[in-house]
Amino acid sequence: MADGGGSAGARLRMMCSMPERLQLHLAMLALQFGYAGFHVVSRAALNMGISKIVYPVYRNIIALLLLLPFAYFLEKKERPAMSMSFLFQFFILATVGITANQGFYLLGLDNTSPTFASAIQNSVPAITFLLAALFRIEQVRFNRKDGISKMAGTLLCVAGASVITLYKGPTIYSPTPPLQTAAAPLFASLGDAKGKNWTLGCIYLIGHCLSWSGWLVLQAPVLKKYPARLSVTSYTCFFGVIQFLILAAFIERDYNAWVFHSGGEVFTIFYAGVVASGIAFAVQIWCIDRGGPVFVAVYQPVQTLVVAVVASVALGEEFYLGGIIGAVLIITGLYLVLWGKSEEKKFLLKEKSTTAIQTVSDGMTNNSTSHHVRSSITQPLLLPPSTENV
Repeated sequence: MADGGGSAGARLRMMCSMPERLQLHLAMLALQFGYAGFHVVSRAALNMGISKIVYPVYRNIIALLLLLPFAYFLEKKERPAMSMSFLFQFFILATVGITANQGFYLLGLDNTSPTFASAIQNSVPAITFLLAALFRIEQVRFNRKDGISKMAGTLLCVAGASVITLYKGPTIYSPTPPLQTAAAPLFASLGDAKGKNWTLGCIYLIGHCLSWSGWLVLQAPVLKKYPARLSVTSYTCFFGVIQFLILAAFIERDYNAWVFHSGGEVFTIFYAGVVASGIAFAVQIWCIDRGGPVFVAVYQPVQTLVVAVVASVALGEEFYLGGIIGAVLIITGLYLVLWGKSEEKKFLLKEKSTTAIQTVSDGMTNNSTSHHVRSSITQPLLLPPSTENV
């Protein structure tokens, strides 16, 4: 009966834990779809002439207005008392994750293309993995199978996305009928930036990837001290808006740049604010809190795969051998990273239980020893004389 109850309890715990893992994977997949659309939307915004300073200001204001009510009402009991230390940490998060991240991205995108921007972001998992290991947020032990698996999986994800980007190969699948005839002129204008400095754009995008990786890693220790996730995101957006407004005071002197001139401009800003900032930031910080920064970063190469799939379905683009090989590498890499993290959790739980048993055992030994010492001390050195000798 005890075994039956234990197995039933184990099954119940497994059923309770499954939904969260499934939610994490679905959330990260949805996030990549949202970011994939953001590349195209941002390119369209720049082509319309929206200022590279005004665009992120409106984007983060919309995100802040979207997140603030939820953070205020849902996290009243979770928010620790505010301090100067927390404010400084939120300011640093905004500097790295909002101002530098978004600023470098727009400057890089303006000088390159959405496809290249999406491809170069595939360096984020490797950079995040390295930073997390350096700051000891992510434990990497190459003498254990989980450490080797996580490293190999990260490299496979990056390699898979690189193959999709760099290797075309023969045609594997050709959709019929092609759907791109009506949309081709629009998307042609979203391609490579002509007359721009491609080298400078690459440097900006590398800065963007470094900032993004640093942001993912820095959020993990902050969340341990300040567990109110939506509040952290709201404070970060708030300081990001302040920083961009300060930059705008020196860089953007044209008041006309702050006025909307078309419905297309309004759509791009709302998409950036609601999808790519408000929803994306909330989902991302929840996934970091539950799965860690490397778990979040390792999904980044999926974005390149999403772009390829969406382009095939919506625009009738053909599937090539390079895309198939890259997809297999990405899926294999994701499996290895997630398997490695699962094995790492099992090892840590086993290690904790062993330590706990050892602690209890040592405590019992110490109690027994101390009891023996006390007993010997309380015994009198000289026994009282026997009544028979009296």
